Amino acid sequence: MKAYIFPGQGAQFVGMGKDLYDQSNEARELFEKANAILGFSITDIMFNGTDEGLKQTNVTQPAIFLHSVILAKVLGDDFKPEMVAGHSLGEFSALVAAKALSFEDGLKLVAARANAMQKACELQPSTMAAILGLDDFTVEDICQQLTDVVVPANYNCPGQLVISGTIAGIDAALEKLTAAGAKRALKLNVGGAFHSPLMESARVELEAAIVATDITAPICPIYQNIDAKPYTDPAKIKENLIAQLTGAVRWTQTVQHMLEDGATSFTEVGPGSVLQGLVKKVNRAIPTSSAELPS
Repeated sequence: MKAYIFPGQGAQFVGMGKDLYDQSNEARELFEKANAILGFSITDIMFNGTDEGLKQTNVTQPAIFLHSVILAKVLGDDFKPEMVAGHSLGEFSALVAAKALSFEDGLKLVAARANAMQKACELQPSTMAAILGLDDFTVEDICQQLTDVVVPANYNCPGQLVISGTIAGIDAALEKLTAAGAKRALKLNVGGAFHSPLMESARVELEAAIVATDITAPICPIYQNIDAKPYTDPAKIKENLIAQLTGAVRWTQTVQHMLEDGATSFTEVGPGSVLQGLVKKVNRAIPTSSAELPS
């Protein structure tokens, strides 16, 4: 079975999507429609901007979403997913690619999500950190021992777990996790504690937008971040999308479940190849590739 996977924040790079814009009339029309919906020229920032400009949350998230969903659309008949999943933001891209969500509604939700997350970041100083070389249970146990908010946020692959919380909490966690034998424990250059209870204000804001948006049954199951299980029921998909902002991204478990359910290859749709690397760390034998424009 063909599995298609969609990247999240961090996959962006200057110049992303330019080949799509230049080579496909359909892609060009969708990019221009996105500029109109967003109210600013995101294509200028994507194609000709700076790394710093592209790192702003309200730009990064729509940019990655656009690169992914427009590529999926341009693939046309070559895009035949039997299962899909997306890492964090990528879940919205996966839903549009699987025809559960329209391009316009998906972009509006991603823009609303980015703005809500930015506001939540400004409410309380917070951050995230990558922990390498420890088992999940040890990281979970140490997070639970702390008095400040610190939680597992991204289960990326075996031996790589990202934690999220207050700055004081993350500092305390890094000390304890290093002492427990982590190979590396380092803060990430992010503006806030994504996928943690500190995103509650963003979750409330996004919930209203998701509830008001029309989501239909996708053309194939979508494995959602919150519990790594496959869904096709629109009501459950909405419920899981809402929970995603304050819940962990269970990517390791998602890949494992997709493999158990018959995935024979993984194709990454969007910028970069981060997810392919994570899939390989779950199962080195499984074929992975990047989606490419038809020649």
